[in-house]
Amino acid sequence: MSRLKKSSDFICYSNNHSLNPFYISYCKSLVNVEILHRDILALINDKPIRTYEELKGAILVEDIIITSEIDKIEKLILNGFVMIQLDEKDNMCALARAELQIGRNISIPEVEFSVIGPKESFVESLDSNLNLIRRRLPISDLQIKEVMVGTLTKTRVAVLYIEKIVDKENVNTVIQRINDIEFDQIIDSAYIAQMIADNQNSPFPQLLDTERPDRVAGVLAEGKVVILVNGSPHALIGPTTLIEFFSSFEDYFLSWHVASIFRIIRLFAVTFSIFSTPIYVAVVTYHYELIPKELMVTLVTSRSNVPFPPILEVIFLEMAIELLREAGARLPTKIGQTIGIVGGIVIGTAAVEAALVSNVLLIIVALAALASFTTPVYKMNNTIRLIRFPFLLFAQLWGLVGLVLCFCFLLVHLIRLTSLGRPFLEPIYPLRWADLKDAFIRLPFSSQSKRPILLRTKEPNRFNKKQAKEKKDIDE
Repeated sequence: MSRLKKSSDFICYSNNHSLNPFYISYCKSLVNVEILHRDILALINDKPIRTYEELKGAILVEDIIITSEIDKIEKLILNGFVMIQLDEKDNMCALARAELQIGRNISIPEVEFSVIGPKESFVESLDSNLNLIRRRLPISDLQIKEVMVGTLTKTRVAVLYIEKIVDKENVNTVIQRINDIEFDQIIDSAYIAQMIADNQNSPFPQLLDTERPDRVAGVLAEGKVVILVNGSPHALIGPTTLIEFFSSFEDYFLSWHVASIFRIIRLFAVTFSIFSTPIYVAVVTYHYELIPKELMVTLVTSRSNVPFPPILEVIFLEMAIELLREAGARLPTKIGQTIGIVGGIVIGTAAVEAALVSNVLLIIVALAALASFTTPVYKMNNTIRLIRFPFLLFAQLWGLVGLVLCFCFLLVHLIRLTSLGRPFLEPIYPLRWADLKDAFIRLPFSSQSKRPILLRTKEPNRFNKKQAKEKKDIDE
């Protein structure tokens, strides 16, 4: 308590002139003054109080704890409790919850915005986020295990799962890794994602993060484990696979034909974003014979006044795009949009007119940058931006052979990568035909009667396919 008394926001107040003399201590920055005066102070003077049990019965606050443990008292005061003593020299005291709740209201998703579907997103309050999930899954099997992480921040971390569905090995793995974290501060769920990842040196995120409660409810029903962190508006989902990072939850609100086409477009766009500029460097540097004659004239004309080799052209434009992205992201929204549009037009036009780059390459780089934005998950978007540069280096060194070699390195890394011990490249490797029904394309819900094999759930069936078909036949 001596350490708390040194702080200017710690209040010690005594009232020796009332019917019930009392001594009260609290942190004013953590306590709701209205609750303190209305539900605590106003009721203490109503009738004589001689014991702490009588004090507990007199106060209309749900969470009241009577204790003499110094460490527990300090911890509760720092969590918004008010300490009440009947005598200043008492070792015993009553602690009443009067926590001041400060936070933003639930708003629409900003990162995973969708035209169709719910418009709620997580906020920084853990209790509010748990409420959003509980309302979507009002079942007793939804279990929440809470732990404290961070020697300084004492951050609340909640692990969620549906007991009758989930593989308990996944739950135990998550809880064990969280308990093994030795770090002084946990500010956001991103800290947890990095610290419990199977391979912390991989550029690929191994836990899927989302700000959508509906997506969390959906993956819990599949048998996955979810991690929520107090102070973070993003949830972590695991185990996950590479394909899931290119699937938007809005796909499930559209017809399966449309959703499947959109997924294929995203995968094509990501592939184009990674390989377009490296292929340009490889072909222009080593493999002119692959260029059609009709296109060769255009390419030679566009590069006739450019004094730099293709690799320097590409690096110059790629760095310009990255600078515009960072500037647009760090500046205020209205200014950021202006910088992105005006900067892109001015720099691109000026670079071509100054003969620093060819106009063909400018089009390719612009399309590649545009294609990278189709990735629904922001962290995977960053990874796509990063892995393009090794491909450029290999293309410059060995041409198309270098691209194949770099792709082999990437493929080996992905094959070895795991998410909570589960293969990250599933259902491609290991090949599981049953899980392909919701991978590159999304089949109708009637075809998805089983949960993913990857999760090894206790209850593999979502519904009885035979009964569903019989009911449909009867209705018809």
